[in-house]
Amino acid sequence: MIDWIQLLGNAAQQILSPVTAAYALAALGLAIHFGYTGLLNFGQAGFMALGAYGYAISTLTFGFPWWAAILVGIGVSIIFALILGVPTLRLRADYLAIVTIAAAEIARLMFTTNTFVEYTGSANGLQGYKGSFEDVNPIPAGTYGVGPFTYNEYDWWVRIFGWGLVIVAALITWRLMKSPWGRVIKGIREDEDAVRALGKNVYFYKMQALILGGVFGSLAGMVFVLPRAVVPSNFQPTLTFFIYAILLLGGAATVLGPIIGAIVFWVSLSFFSGFVARAVEVGWLPFMSTVQAGQLQFILVGVVIMLLVIFRPQGIFGNKKELAFVK
Repeated sequence: MIDWIQLLGNAAQQILSPVTAAYALAALGLAIHFGYTGLLNFGQAGFMALGAYGYAISTLTFGFPWWAAILVGIGVSIIFALILGVPTLRLRADYLAIVTIAAAEIARLMFTTNTFVEYTGSANGLQGYKGSFEDVNPIPAGTYGVGPFTYNEYDWWVRIFGWGLVIVAALITWRLMKSPWGRVIKGIREDEDAVRALGKNVYFYKMQALILGGVFGSLAGMVFVLPRAVVPSNFQPTLTFFIYAILLLGGAATVLGPIIGAIVFWVSLSFFSGFVARAVEVGWLPFMSTVQAGQLQFILVGVVIMLLVIFRPQGIFGNKKELAFVK
């Protein structure tokens, strides 16, 4: 029989998971890019990879403390945004989409090549960079929590740090969108020619939005790798597509949407994964193998997202009148 309590408990763990926090942070970055400014960035995985590797390489190769390594990761993401934005932001939106997805793959392949194996670890990735971050953990050694939310001191520290960044990023986004700056970038999304006619430097505002969303993506990459090793295969284009699914699930032009979307996405994915695996074990799905069952979870989550797009295209928290692409 299927242990439903265990299934629900495993799924509930994703609510506080560092992976969920990382995806929420990356989706907030895409909300600034796509939801508020209308920039088609298909390379958020590249920003995450640069943040992760910037942090790891700074720590392992140069011996930087954790806070300096974070600043390096942010700096690298700003340079990456400038490289992407300077030649494309004056052109149509689809040029940015093509350039970002290609640039993200170039960055990932550079981390995979053996040319820089001394610094990147090639396909094997990097690990052992958590020392200085772990040293500043204020939580005493031990295990804390209730039920499925029971973790050791380091796991709690990663979760507190990751979700703390999500809260700070959400507050920054909320405040910016209520400011004159936010009104300008929303105007750019609707009609950039009209904004330009009002005397605003549209190119400059787009670049600012691209940089800010990229910084959120790089921070998401750091949170993503704090519980694990940095491996280039984790930053494939499918990562960006998952983030877009989360963004559309919660609501593209919202602050709370990406956060709730990430939680719903990963809780659903964890539940369906456990359910399908147990269903195969107990013989409920005799026509499927274990490998096939592993893919079915994505199909089920995809069907749920498709139904949401059909019946509520603006997402859980989105306003249908807010977004031009759903008018």
